[in-house]
Amino acid sequence: MTTATTVKTEYEAIIGLETHCQLSTNTKIFSNSSTAFGSDPNTNIDPVCMGLPGVLPVLNEKVLEYAVKAGLALNCQIAKYSKFDRKQYFYPDLPKNYQISQYDLPIAEHGWLEIELVDAEGNPIRKRIGITRLHMEEDAGKLVHAGSDRLSGSSYSLVDYNRAGIPLVEIVSEPDLRSGVEAAEYAEELRRIVRYLGVSDGNMEQGSLRCDVNISVRPVGRKEFGTKVEIKNMNSFSAIQRAIDYEIERQIAAIEAGDRIIQETRLWQEGAQCTSSMRVKEGSSDYRYFPEPDLAPIEVSNEQLEQWRSELPELPAQKRHHYENELGLSPYDARVLTEDRSIAEYFETAIASGANAKAAANWITQDIAAHLNKQKLTISQIGLTPTNLADIITRIETGKISNAQAKQKLPDLLSGISPEKAFAGQELITDPSVLEPIIDEVIAANSKELEKYRNGNTNLKGFFVGQVLKKTDKRADPKLTNELVEKKLNA
Repeated sequence: MTTATTVKTEYEAIIGLETHCQLSTNTKIFSNSSTAFGSDPNTNIDPVCMGLPGVLPVLNEKVLEYAVKAGLALNCQIAKYSKFDRKQYFYPDLPKNYQISQYDLPIAEHGWLEIELVDAEGNPIRKRIGITRLHMEEDAGKLVHAGSDRLSGSSYSLVDYNRAGIPLVEIVSEPDLRSGVEAAEYAEELRRIVRYLGVSDGNMEQGSLRCDVNISVRPVGRKEFGTKVEIKNMNSFSAIQRAIDYEIERQIAAIEAGDRIIQETRLWQEGAQCTSSMRVKEGSSDYRYFPEPDLAPIEVSNEQLEQWRSELPELPAQKRHHYENELGLSPYDARVLTEDRSIAEYFETAIASGANAKAAANWITQDIAAHLNKQKLTISQIGLTPTNLADIITRIETGKISNAQAKQKLPDLLSGISPEKAFAGQELITDPSVLEPIIDEVIAANSKELEKYRNGNTNLKGFFVGQVLKKTDKRADPKLTNELVEKKLNA
């Protein structure tokens, strides 16, 4: 959960995000070419995505399913009737010289998602961000600039059309965001949702999730928006936040200096930590949209819509509320556990197997998470099943083993060794008649420490307890051992 921030009190930032999300289909949106990432350049291509004469596109049904499910998860109204359009522009990585997209009749509109922040006092804030629309479209190719030129920086360019025709949904937010922190949190929550749905991997490093920011600044109290500037080239959530914060300050400084803000597209320069002008921004009229003549309109039946709705999982925000309100977890624990669907499912299986919710949360968010981070693993790759985690927690709570024993054996347990085998012969000694002779022996062997204790150095109780645990290979019940040691030292 992120702390909310604000701009100068006399100005207000108006921010909206356009997010391109690559769908996790095996083939492209209008053809059978592979969508595999990392293939050799220009190997995942075909006549359709290259726009060769005489070929016709055919909509991938899985793309429609994923788009509708994403729209439902974002609380959108799903259109009973929608269509594709041609968006005209000319660039070397666009083989047809137009992009098949959706313009006036998108597949989904008028939705929202909830973001969670904390204020300066640490109080939780929940804010609903509107979703203007979600529409399907194809991706363009990729230009690779190479060589060395004194003036332009590159002497030639190569084009890779593997991405041409990759299926995307573009998700456009309402201008409801007011800071870089809010925008970054919105983008993170959007990624959580598409990952939970399984419709996208949301991998920003591979371009599966790309965000463009539209931002303007206006004096507080004025209804009219300021001049909008778009920022591109951000490959992380922290970059989104920093780019917005920089651009807010840049626009405020320009306004106060009497300079004119122009509508343009700017790039985020990660090295210099600033934005720079790329081009004057086009309007929709520049794209000369018209209906795509080679694709039939889309009609989603009520039966199909309800079928896809029934397949939606419980989403991150719903899980967070459930964990906090019904399981009594802290907002932090709920946030960590719901960050990834597989972790949430692991946690839920553990508590369904009898584990205490708070104890399971502690093990997963601390010891298990540390192992996952160190080994760069996912939770599905460890040998410790959620059922066995529940078994370990139950053994601790019933006094069969100590928490220290469990942590000591954790590497073995994570490798897949069962609790029965890991703790064979290791059950805690909880019988006072067994522990008392061992304690007497420890006290007798440490007469100097006993004298110091009885002369006022009561901190030495921990020394005696430690010696008992050592002699019993940590099998002595810690609580009972403390009680018995104190009783004998004070006798």
